[in-house]
Amino acid sequence: MGKTLIAAVQETEGVSLGAAIERPGLSLIGADAGDVAGVGKLDVELVGNLESVVRNFDVLVDFTIADATASHLEICRAAGKKMVIGTTGLTKEQIRVLDECAQEIAIVFTPNMSVGVNVTFKLLEIAAGILGDDVDIEIIEAHHRNKVDAPSGTALAMGEVIAAALHRNLSDVAVYGRQGNTGVRDSKTIGFETIRAGDIVGEHTVMFVGAGERIEISHKAHSRLNFAQGALRAADWLAEKQVGRFDMQDVLGLKHK
Repeated sequence: MGKTLIAAVQETEGVSLGAAIERPGLSLIGADAGDVAGVGKLDVELVGNLESVVRNFDVLVDFTIADATASHLEICRAAGKKMVIGTTGLTKEQIRVLDECAQEIAIVFTPNMSVGVNVTFKLLEIAAGILGDDVDIEIIEAHHRNKVDAPSGTALAMGEVIAAALHRNLSDVAVYGRQGNTGVRDSKTIGFETIRAGDIVGEHTVMFVGAGERIEISHKAHSRLNFAQGALRAADWLAEKQVGRFDMQDVLGLKHK
């Protein structure tokens, strides 16, 4: 994802690469970030310490892991730097801290930066609101074998969107996989199924199944470029914001449509 972001920066007007950060101890530390990404030398050294380069950028785009993101939040808050966060799997406590940081810096935090996925969220809201309690709802997601959290943050966000449209609490109605004699399906539940295999970038399908018909709304990512482009769009959008927690629905102006 880091390589894809660096490549996308070179193709995006109005943004430039100020710093590039990787895990400490990697053999790539000290290399030119452009060479690592395959786009040619950029004179930006890959570093293992965010604090050492915090003065070199305006917005940090963070696609890491939960603990790294939590550390980056504190550093950016202290330095007054804005953040675009695509990391998933944050704990409730880490999200609480994120909300505290958003009172001092501007943050876009979303489980999926893809413009297409966020349009899909809007379609799910509309479909759930119209179909109501007359359908059973199942969410199926598939990702590459190295993804460590399940269900995906995007699948959970889809569940939240649908539950809100139906005036349900997702934590009360979510069912994560089924095995054995599960009994008759509760019509209020929202089911989740997870697939981890190979190099699948990311696929999500929501099924609204009623008597005699089925509606499926799907999004399939063919590369990571769409996530990178969405993240850079969010970073550019943050230029006019000083504080607050936002998501891609804010960036795309979809919340009130």
